Amino acid sequence: MQCPECGSNHIRKNGKMRGKQNHICVDCRRQFIDVYTAPQGYSDETKAQCLKMYVNGMGFRGIERVTGVHHTTVITWVRQVGELLPMPMTRRPFHRWENWMNSKLLSGQKKTKSGSGQLLATLSQES
Repeated sequence: MQCPECGSNHIRKNGKMRGKQNHICVDCRRQFIDVYTAPQGYSDETKAQCLKMYVNGMGFRGIERVTGVHHTTVITWVRQVGELLPMPMTRRPFHRWENWMNSKLLSGQKKTKSGSGQLLATLSQES
């Protein structure tokens, strides 16, 4: 076995970490394990399933309970997909009723200062 840093063969055991044997190079003092495998991550099918559940209205915690994928991981995936989408329209056009209501309210023709049903009563009397 060789040190990945300096290539020296002067290696000693240095305890265990998470069930794997830890080694140390005597020359450069670099610590390492003999076999390292990077985390594999989730498959594309699992990602697609989680995103489909989210689009269909399921909550992040519900997705976590069903698939076993942590909810913050699902949130990260949703954000990544959201960044790929085009920007939505900034403002939708007003409906005619909304334009009429805004013109009545903003022009000072409102007769009552407050009250929950009084505005509707005055609008129905005007028509």
